[in-house]
Amino acid sequence: MSDKLSNHYEQILGLLGEDVTREGLVDTPKRAAKAMQFLTDGYEKQLEDVVNDAVFEADTDEMVIVQDIEFYSLCEHHVLPFIGRCHIAYLPNGKVLGLSKFARIVDMYARRLQIQEGLTKQIADAVQQVTGAKGVGVVMEGKHMCMMMRGVQKQNSSMVTSVMLGTFRESQATRTEFLRLIGK
Repeated sequence: MSDKLSNHYEQILGLLGEDVTREGLVDTPKRAAKAMQFLTDGYEKQLEDVVNDAVFEADTDEMVIVQDIEFYSLCEHHVLPFIGRCHIAYLPNGKVLGLSKFARIVDMYARRLQIQEGLTKQIADAVQQVTGAKGVGVVMEGKHMCMMMRGVQKQNSSMVTSVMLGTFRESQATRTEFLRLIGK
C-alpha cells in the first residue's frame, strides 16, 4: 500500500504545479505516504487487542477520571488535522481498566478519519463496552485546522463535545461532579 500511496502523492504534487524531481521533493511522496499510514493506523487496530485483557476486578464504585489525554486526528471532510484533549470518567461496576488503556483507546479511534462528535461517541462506547461501567462520560476539546487554516480562518476557535452514558446521562449530580472535576 505504501508504494501506491507514494505514487498518488507524487501525482498530487505534480498536479499542484510542483517539480517532484527537485531536491526538496524527491522523497516527499514516500514520507507523506508513511506519515498518512501512521496517522490512520487506527484502522489496523481492534478494541480487544488494544485493551489486551487489562480489565481487573475491583471493589471500588467511586468515579475514576483520566483527563488531559492528548489526541491528534484528521477530519473526514478535509483530511486536515484536529488536535486537543480528551477527558474520560467512569463509575466502575466491579471492574477497572488499566490506566494506559484509556490513552490507547483514544489513539486507536483518533487515528481514523472522522468528525470530533463521532470520535467522542466511539471512545465513550468503547470504555462502556470493555468495563461494563455504571456510567461513562467523555469530554473532548479540539482545535480544527479546517477552521484555522482555510475557510473562516478563526485562530482561537475550539470545539467541545461530550457523550454521557448510563449514570452520567441519568444523574445531574454525577454529570456535574465530572464536569467540575475537569474544570468545565
